[in-house]
Amino acid sequence: MAGHSKWSTIKRKKGALDAKRGKIFTRVIHEITVAVREGGGGDPDANPRLRLAIDKAKSVNMPNDNVDRAIKRATGEIKGDEQYELTYEGYGPNGTAILVDVLTDNKNRTVGAIRHALTRAGGSLGENGCVSWMFDKKGLITIKKELIAEELIMEKALELGAEDVSEEEDLWEIICDPKDLHEIKMGLGADVALEMAEIQHLPKSRNPVSGAAAEKIIKLLETLEDLDDVLDVSSNCDFVDTE
Repeated sequence: MAGHSKWSTIKRKKGALDAKRGKIFTRVIHEITVAVREGGGGDPDANPRLRLAIDKAKSVNMPNDNVDRAIKRATGEIKGDEQYELTYEGYGPNGTAILVDVLTDNKNRTVGAIRHALTRAGGSLGENGCVSWMFDKKGLITIKKELIAEELIMEKALELGAEDVSEEEDLWEIICDPKDLHEIKMGLGADVALEMAEIQHLPKSRNPVSGAAAEKIIKLLETLEDLDDVLDVSSNCDFVDTE
């Protein structure tokens, strides 16, 4: 999963920049909306995915009023524009498989922007199902290796129900079933600070790329992530020897 680590590192850096631009609030509101609709309503005690989204809101110092309004808008208690949660599928350079998760109030605007970014990079927008079969939806938790020893993280994560623990550059990566993510996050976070705890599309296998091709794909993924309606971008790339 070396490619995942490379892209995760880029996304962490982008997250810091997004926070400075204020864009992170928009992303968190999107996550709250998706959590309410997909995770089972607006009660965080009964909706683990919503608890994760609220934790993220707190971590970026989003005011409680903003969180409450986002939840009420998602449940319909506060009326607003209808929004659609969608996943677009396509191909980047070198046959790269790409998934783009969005939340939008204007499907035509969003699909047009995604198609333009893919086409400009030498890729194309695909039909539903064309690449999603290459990915599994999983919970992903990352912890800096310097904070906890390998034996201890293995023992604790597996005891809490994680499916796998792997070493990626300076991080431990813990993979789990999405429904177990909040419980494992809370169990691990009680003893050590976590870098990330999110639900992501993880590729079943990876397409190795390097050099100019890798840089072109990374630029495309960054362009897609910067689109206003985009929640997350996933690819099956393994960025080999790319700094």
